[in-house]
Amino acid sequence: MGPRLWTVATFAAVAIAVTASQRLARGQADATPGEFDYYVLSLSWSPSFCEAAAERGPDRVPREQCGARPYSFVVHGLWPQFERGFPERCQDPPPRLDRHIVASMLDLMPARRLVYHEWDTHGTCSGLSPRAYFELVRKARASVTIPAEFTDVQDYRTVAPHDIQEAFAKANPGATTGSVTITCSGRRLGEVRLCLTKDLKFRDCADPRRGACRRDQVVMPPMRGG
Repeated sequence: MGPRLWTVATFAAVAIAVTASQRLARGQADATPGEFDYYVLSLSWSPSFCEAAAERGPDRVPREQCGARPYSFVVHGLWPQFERGFPERCQDPPPRLDRHIVASMLDLMPARRLVYHEWDTHGTCSGLSPRAYFELVRKARASVTIPAEFTDVQDYRTVAPHDIQEAFAKANPGATTGSVTITCSGRRLGEVRLCLTKDLKFRDCADPRRGACRRDQVVMPPMRGG
């Protein structure tokens, strides 16, 4: 192969790899509902979300989640995953989500728009009905024990992401640090993501580095007063 053909072939290979990487990053929208390998349960540290929202302006603070109730970890979502990549928006249009189901989830997912979004984007890939999917979300959350040191954070705390990983692994029999990914939002703790089998047993994440926080330390803002 001549230099020019080699260059063209190399460019084409790189372009294909980049396209595939971008596809994996944004999700596969043409996947078949129910055909996936495992779940990720994403728990968001609500005080970080609310503090960041307040910095953008008082009109950007969601009242449902960022009011007087002292939320700590809230459910961001339960996401079907492939061993490589993930499906999303598997049904277009998505099956209608009953408002009573939405209201029933606000104790775990304290924002109506979030509940609708999670169903449209991730729930439609589960192969379950809306009611069955959100019952599974509740069951998944109940299967996870929050480490005692993170249940009542009253002051700003600085902690290493790896220490959060280890605390969750220790508090949950069957979990390992490979089952837990910690994300950050700027300097703050963002989310704790736990990988679960389809029957909600802990398993190692296929790529625990994807989205993982690279900081040595993160800040946990305190819970708001109730």
